[in-house]
This record gives sequence, structure tokens and C-alpha cells, in this order.
Amino acid sequence: MVPACAQSPLYQGRRGAAVGIAAAVASKDRPDEDVALDADRKPASLLAFAGLKRGMNVADIMPGKGYFTRLFSNVVGGDGHVWAIVPTWLVTKKPAAADAVNAIAAMPVFANVSVLVQPLDAIQVPKRLDLVWTSQNYHDIYYAGGPDAALAFDRSVFAALRPGGAFIVIDHVANPGAGGDVAKLHRIDPAIIRQQVQAAGFHFESESKVLANPDDTHDLPVFDPAIRGHTDQVVLKFRKPAR
Repeated sequence: MVPACAQSPLYQGRRGAAVGIAAAVASKDRPDEDVALDADRKPASLLAFAGLKRGMNVADIMPGKGYFTRLFSNVVGGDGHVWAIVPTWLVTKKPAAADAVNAIAAMPVFANVSVLVQPLDAIQVPKRLDLVWTSQNYHDIYYAGGPDAALAFDRSVFAALRPGGAFIVIDHVANPGAGGDVAKLHRIDPAIIRQQVQAAGFHFESESKVLANPDDTHDLPVFDPAIRGHTDQVVLKFRKPAR
């Protein structure tokens, strides 16, 4: 007997033509806690800005609980694949760090998701990637390991991408020239990101203001109740040269 879900457009989309971005955001397989974040995280606009399409091979770096992992899976469909990459150092520090995305990958509906635990300076995936994505994590890499560690990460992303592939970096904004306490705020000056990523060989392509918040003064930690979920965030798109 054919299961009822196999008759749905969403199920058929995963087996052939992937669902579009709007349908992926509206998918019933997303948990309520993810849907509750949509108004602030604006996933449809972000995925459109990234150029996410059916059939793409995507790496979701430091995916957390898999908010974007599920969305990537729904959009790229059965012709594409999503690798959720959890840093080795994070799993060493927090052994359960990969549990949430492992649970997603174990679900038949997300069969195009694989989880890898790897050093971020040595990313290895079975196929050349079309898109690498990291959201609200670059500041952790930069401040925990220093500029050299962030540059090594960027170079690893560069190597993993196909020529012409895109690298999306989203992070909480810090004021230019912010002092040593900026690491405690979990913020980073966007100019630092641009300098680091371009030094790895990427071309800066464009910036989206979809997560900008001019009312954020950048002096509160991102977890402060007064600003949490509403921080001013930079959305940067870089491109690996086609040649």
C-alpha cells in the first residue's frame, strides 16, 4: 500500500523536482520551534539571496539544531545533497553538539542530509559544493581560534567549493574598531569578515540588508533579552572565481 504522504506534492518534490523556497518554508515537516523563528530570521529572503536551487550540493557549517539544514534539504531535493558540518573542537567541548542534526539526517524525509564532524580547516565532502553557508558562527571561529584559524577555515571552504560557487556568511554586527570585549558580545565587525574571506581568494559579490536593525547599538551581548532575536546582522555573499 502506498503511504498517504507519498501522494503529497512535498513528498514527490523530494523524489524528483524539489519544492521551491516558499514551499520549503511552509513545509509541515519543520518543527514549531523553527517556524516561530521565521519572522526574525527571514529564511525565504536569505535563501533567495544565496541563490539556493534544486540539485545543489550545500554545506551548512556549524548548523546548530538544523534550522537551515531542513530548509536546504527541502529546496535542493533528491537531486542535491546537504552536508551538516560540525567542528571537531565543538564536539570535543560539547559531546552532544551533533545530536540534533544527526536526528534530522536519520529521518527518511531528510534522506539527502549527511552529518560530518571535521576540523574546519580541513573540510572534506564527497562532491564539489555549490554553496557553503554559515550563520551566526564566524565570530566564534575568529575569536576562539584567532585570525589565522578563521583564514584557514576560509581557505578550506574555498577548496571545497566548485569554481563559481558561493559562500554566505551571516553574523551579528560589532562596531568598527570595537575593543577586546567584543568577543563576549558574540559580535564581529563586518569589515573583518570581508578582509579575511577575500584574503582566502574569494571575490565579494553583494550584501543583503534583510537582517539589518538600525536600532541595535551593537553594545549589548546578542543573548541580552533586550536585543536577542533582533540583532543587527550582516549578510555577505562571496564567490569563488570561475577560473
